[in-house]
Amino acid sequence: MQPISPFPLKPFNTFGLNANARMGLILSDETTLDSLRQSPWWSDSLPRLLIGEGSNILFTTDFDGLVIVNRLKGISVQETDDAWLLHVAAGENWHQLIAWTLQNQMPGMENLALIPGTVGAAPVQNIGAYGVEFCQFCDYVDTWHFADGHRARYSAEQCRFGYRDSLFKHELHDQVIITAVGFRIPKQWQPVVEYGPLKALGSTASADQIFHTICELRQSKLPDPAMLGNAGSFFKNPVVSSALAMELKRHYPAMPCFTAGSEQNKLAAGWLIDQAGLKGFSLGAAGVHRDQALVLVNLGNATANEILSLAKHVASTVRQKFAVQLEPEVRFIGLSGEINSLQAIQ
Repeated sequence: MQPISPFPLKPFNTFGLNANARMGLILSDETTLDSLRQSPWWSDSLPRLLIGEGSNILFTTDFDGLVIVNRLKGISVQETDDAWLLHVAAGENWHQLIAWTLQNQMPGMENLALIPGTVGAAPVQNIGAYGVEFCQFCDYVDTWHFADGHRARYSAEQCRFGYRDSLFKHELHDQVIITAVGFRIPKQWQPVVEYGPLKALGSTASADQIFHTICELRQSKLPDPAMLGNAGSFFKNPVVSSALAMELKRHYPAMPCFTAGSEQNKLAAGWLIDQAGLKGFSLGAAGVHRDQALVLVNLGNATANEILSLAKHVASTVRQKFAVQLEPEVRFIGLSGEINSLQAIQ
């Protein structure tokens, strides 16, 4: 494989920001990885970044390294008495996979419909929505290691999944290319309709009903990145102490609040931003979406600095009003790799 240099990043980030990498590759054949380290241009000291569809990335500047765009494709299925076992290449589109499982009568992951990005990005963030998380269906994650080119399979337990967290954000951060993901979808299916608008569907809802309802909900709330640059939910839903949650509930009885483990509660970041009066607020060409306060948008040729300034303003305003610190869900990429997004907005 011969890299493109310089490599334009605007087509590969859904914020639509102008940025370039020193060099870049489109990975469409897994076997080419075996010769990657022997390439004359390869350097272990060169910063590296793996991109799926760029739907959870904010480039704060140009990237002085190698970008690899994962376009590995393929789905294979095995079946046991109690489950479907899927092996899915990491470059497959996530939403298309969810639709495919339902078309093939494999219900279970419908609550994760229309989450942007690729299959390979799902374990990094342990994506989740409407009461369901990726880790509930993960069997294993296959990887190729930059350091010596060896391949390794990590079980779901080894991946150490947490809330929007995994091994791939810690020890294996920037160390591997995720090449495929193994899924185990139990045949014993129960609808998950406890979250918000899904309650109206009731316990007799079908997987297809849940899928289409979530698609409608997301499309009504979330702007299409092709029309308005964005990276989906910009901030994580904050987890706070139960004491703080109860205090806030006294002042704001309508505040959404969910149990999140011992003595902890999860709040809705979008609600906090909305209540802080920031829905529709803008700085330069960066704005808080007028319909969904959790989404920051590129109103047209926004710069990274404008989006960063807006994120800082949102976090500061929420912190002052509610004593709650928001943390970005979007990954911030600097000159030589990922930077601490929480520090970047403080």
